[in-house]
Amino acid sequence: MRIAVEDLSVTLAGRRVVAGVHLVAEDGEIAGLVGPNGSGKSSLLRTVYRHLRPSAGRVLLAGRDVAALRPAQSARHIAALPQERGGDFELSVREVVAMGRTPYKGAFAADDAEDHRITAEALARVGMAAAADRRFAQLSGGERQRVLLARALAQQPDVLVLDEPTNHLDVRHQVELLALLREQRRTTLVALHDLNAAASVCDRLHVLHDGALVASGAPREVLTAELLAEVFGVRAAVVEHPLTGDPLIAFDHRTPAGQGA
Repeated sequence: MRIAVEDLSVTLAGRRVVAGVHLVAEDGEIAGLVGPNGSGKSSLLRTVYRHLRPSAGRVLLAGRDVAALRPAQSARHIAALPQERGGDFELSVREVVAMGRTPYKGAFAADDAEDHRITAEALARVGMAAAADRRFAQLSGGERQRVLLARALAQQPDVLVLDEPTNHLDVRHQVELLALLREQRRTTLVALHDLNAAASVCDRLHVLHDGALVASGAPREVLTAELLAEVFGVRAAVVEHPLTGDPLIAFDHRTPAGQGA
């Protein structure tokens, strides 16, 4: 399902943190948001899953303004994995993932066999099936991240909105999560700090800087040495990954941007 951000602005505490952004994630496309800290990535994503109200502009889901959808209706279409993981739920892992079925149920309705099946499948997809009976509060940060991704998958949404989903994950589980996103082929908006991960998993990248969109396109088109110096303040060479052929950014960790030869 296509999602479009049209002339979106967000103001927080009197300061504009997103300024007139236009971007699109086409049906089945993984669209990445990249940019330095404070560039507006999280604020933009929060407007997509309706945690924030934009000060101007709108978000369209298949041509419909998400602000006009009822909360349960919106939750059937859009699932989010925000950076903040929430409290230490006094629930089991299975119960946390089953919360993803809430948009499909009436008040006080018990889980049925289909809910149990979907919950179990979501846990298996993120490699947490064996932990189903553990307490969520007892998990490590990486394990919690995978459980909350399973909860988002259990919503069976048309659109996934993920804010730094690889946070707290070790290398193996980072690779597995990114592979899962590609396998899903579900419309996805994802903010990533790791530019090499973004280049590997995303079909299109949108670069934010000081709340404004400064570049959009395929990773190979967007991730240039010039952009990396201007937006991120680093010296880097962009080469071809020897295993995948994706763009691979080799950072100069010794010389700040602007001080090289």
